[in-house]
Amino acid sequence: MNAHHLVTAPNLAAPDDFYEALIDAHQGLATDESHALNARLVLLLANHIGAMPVLREALAAARAV
Repeated sequence: MNAHHLVTAPNLAAPDDFYEALIDAHQGLATDESHALNARLVLLLANHIGAMPVLREALAAARAV
């Protein structure tokens, strides 16, 4: 894993499993609760990444889509 650049190539061993878990996590939530879950998840993953340059790359990539 490169600690200085955002990994954009496929990197999940089981992407469908992650997608299913993400959808399951939102089951039964109201829209505002779902948005709050997403915000908490983003903050947890940003903390895990920890490198501001990588986070800036991720923000720019997400905005560009």
